[in-house]
Amino acid sequence: MNQPLRTAAFLLVALLLLMVAPACSDSEAGEPEKHQHHAVAADEAVEPGDDDPTEQIDESVPEHELVVVLHGMGRTSMAMYAVQWELEQAGYKVLNWGYSSTCCTIEELGEELAQELAEYDKFEPKRIHFVGHSLGNIIARWVVTNDPPEQTGKMVMLAPPNQGSTSADRHAPWTGWLLEPIEELMTEEESTVQNLESIEDRPVGVIAGEHDGKVSVEESKLDEQDDHQVVPAHHTFIMNRSDVREKIVSFLEDGEF
Repeated sequence: MNQPLRTAAFLLVALLLLMVAPACSDSEAGEPEKHQHHAVAADEAVEPGDDDPTEQIDESVPEHELVVVLHGMGRTSMAMYAVQWELEQAGYKVLNWGYSSTCCTIEELGEELAQELAEYDKFEPKRIHFVGHSLGNIIARWVVTNDPPEQTGKMVMLAPPNQGSTSADRHAPWTGWLLEPIEELMTEEESTVQNLESIEDRPVGVIAGEHDGKVSVEESKLDEQDDHQVVPAHHTFIMNRSDVREKIVSFLEDGEF
């Protein structure tokens, strides 16, 4: 397939995905998203408004903790900006890591992230936590179970297809040529997500959407999870809910929602 045709097909699929995605209700709306590059560190980000975000840091939170934030399939790092902003307000440094959903397998994306963390030189973090949405959680799971940083701390998963997704089963035959990782999220026994190792000695919290539409509550569960909560949210915008963002911070601080 030549490049112009491939680009047109990608735009068509993206438009179709937006058309079928549940609308974001007013109760799920968060701070406006802002364009960011591939990976955005806390010291590069700008808070909405005129105030300097460093003036509002909670000094009770350890200063040298990094949170790696990962968006879902077909999105960009700006989809997680509201989460980044909430974490920065709580005093955490944030690496808002972007990736392509069209080029690579979960393993390849995991290796890329692991390498970037190994070479991370902004500061020396005491702990490295992970917060993901949808596919981003599975990339984080690959890193933590295959090539984890020594300082790996807690994990918070938003709408994760931990048991695979029947939605991926339906869409993979039609979109797998474009969205390479989607076949790895299927419910079949041989899929990548079904064969990841268990997360050991790391606190894991899961937040699922009651009206998700893409990942069911049961599909979000993980045997080794320490806490699991369901909120009245859809899949696409679950991270924009203020209560969800507050739960993320709560779990990183206390290990429970």
